Amino acid sequence: MRIREETYWQWADAQLHSRSHDEELSDGTSIDVQVRLSRLGATQLFVGVYAQGGKALLEEYYPARPGETMTRALVWGVDRARAMATGALPLPGEAVPRLRA
Repeated sequence: MRIREETYWQWADAQLHSRSHDEELSDGTSIDVQVRLSRLGATQLFVGVYAQGGKALLEEYYPARPGETMTRALVWGVDRARAMATGALPLPGEAVPRLRA
């Protein structure tokens, strides 16, 4: 079970249609990427990375992805989440990327 933080609740709006990508990595880390169109037609993106026990390692909300379709934003978000989950990109507050075998 994921332990959602404030960023997720700022994102959450059950009245807007969204698409999502959920994935669990071999070490138990999971990613949750969601994309939607706002009421004004802006492409919006949520990126979440969660530890094996469900604790949020990263939650990001992008209120607008100008010039991107929902599909393109979802692909970008999944790539970003995977990079953070695997250590290819540092999580906020980390000085250097983690290296995993």
